[in-house]
Amino acid sequence: MKPKIGLITLGVADLKRSLAFYRDGLGFPTHNYDEAQGVVFFKLEGTWLSLFSREELAKDATVPEMGSGFRGITLAHNEPSKKDVDRVFAQALAAGATAIKTPRDVFWGGYSGYFADPDGHLWEVAYNPYTDLT
Repeated sequence: MKPKIGLITLGVADLKRSLAFYRDGLGFPTHNYDEAQGVVFFKLEGTWLSLFSREELAKDATVPEMGSGFRGITLAHNEPSKKDVDRVFAQALAAGATAIKTPRDVFWGGYSGYFADPDGHLWEVAYNPYTDLT
C-alpha cells in the first residue's frame, strides 16, 4: 500500500450547512460541486476532503449510524507561527465552529487549539517549532 491518504470523508448531518462552513467560512475550494450529487469534494494540498450524509456514509460502510462522542481521530491543520494559529482559529469560530480548547502552549513544545465543525468533527490548529508541517 502506498503511504498516502487520498481522501478523507466526513459524515455530516446537514450537507448545506457543512458546505457553507468549509467553503464559505474556511475558504476550502470545491471541485465540480453539483448539489444534485449529494456529495461535496474539496481539493486540498496533498489530499482531498469530502462531505457526505452521515446516514448514507454509515449505510455504505455497513455500520450503524448511531454513536457519538470522541472516535479516536482528529484532523489537523498546521500554521507557521503562533500568530497564524490564532488567526485560523478565529476564522473557524467566525465560520461557526465551536471552540473546544483555545490555542495555547502545549506539553510537546508547540502551540495548538481544537475546534469542532458543525457536526462535532475535531480539528487541531497547531504550530510545530520542530517540524514544518505546513
